Amino acid sequence: MSIPYSFFLVRHALRSVWKTTARRGLRLVLAPAPAQKRIAVERWLRGREEVRELRAADVVVVSFGKAGRTWLRVMLSRVYQQKHGLPQNSLLGFDNFHHMNPEVARISFTHDNYIKDYTGHRDSKADFYDKKVVLLVRDPRDVAVSQFFQWKFRMTPAKTRLLRFPEQGADVPVVEFMLDPNAGLPRSVAFMNLWAREAARIKELLLIRYEDLRARPEATLKALMDFMGTPATDAQIREAVEFASFENMKKLEKKKVFWFSGGRMVPGDRGNPDSYKVRRAKVGGYRDYLENAEIARVDAFVETNLTDFFGYVGKSAKDGASATGEARASAASV
Repeated sequence: MSIPYSFFLVRHALRSVWKTTARRGLRLVLAPAPAQKRIAVERWLRGREEVRELRAADVVVVSFGKAGRTWLRVMLSRVYQQKHGLPQNSLLGFDNFHHMNPEVARISFTHDNYIKDYTGHRDSKADFYDKKVVLLVRDPRDVAVSQFFQWKFRMTPAKTRLLRFPEQGADVPVVEFMLDPNAGLPRSVAFMNLWAREAARIKELLLIRYEDLRARPEATLKALMDFMGTPATDAQIREAVEFASFENMKKLEKKKVFWFSGGRMVPGDRGNPDSYKVRRAKVGGYRDYLENAEIARVDAFVETNLTDFFGYVGKSAKDGASATGEARASAASV
């Protein structure tokens, strides 16, 4: 049975208030405890929330932070809005679209930060083995620079501590942030390497590279819709891609069209372009923030430490999005 959209606005507001209040209350209760203990408890509780959602999901979209998930979410939202006549200012969450129309899958979006803190599966992806998984990846060098601006202009102090990022306000050069073991390349590369090792054990897996989504958005989005079991027409795909263009998403964020989804699509400071969720969307843009010697350092780190499973090392990295999506799909799908 379909449920009015207004119900979800109220439900989302209540959930947001509850989560915020509960987390603040937890921090007050744990205030006397050592910082490490406080962080461990909060990560465990967040992991429990994510595991509950994961187990109920029809599809799971996994990505490291700043890999293009919001862009993908907007495109998916637009497709379903067209297919099922859903409100245009609605943004796809876990089950909000599903309850408005049961034909829409329940889609869990996760950065896979906290699940292991609850289940203890730190060296495997056992929690995902029996799920239909979409793994969205991006060149970790571009991710690291985007994370830098997220940390500098958008991240709350509590989230900074939870993720073990440098203290806010710290004078950290971009290259040093990129090579920081907690915030930068070492963390994202470890994330990608573990997923590469575990890929063959996932029941159903579709690998999507951000670079392919930029180069061939319609074909990539169509393949995703087919994989999820909710195929869309060429016209619906084309319109969704246009709606989620960089220019239009900047306008949507500035106007706070998706304000009810929380801070996901709201600028930190309207006057600062680097505080926007939608910032540059440039492939290989990390080079614009580094000197030649610094570029060499971060490139060497990726070449030395990242698996070639995703096509970001060696010749594939220079070719960028020119490699065929079909070859990667056959390598990643099981």
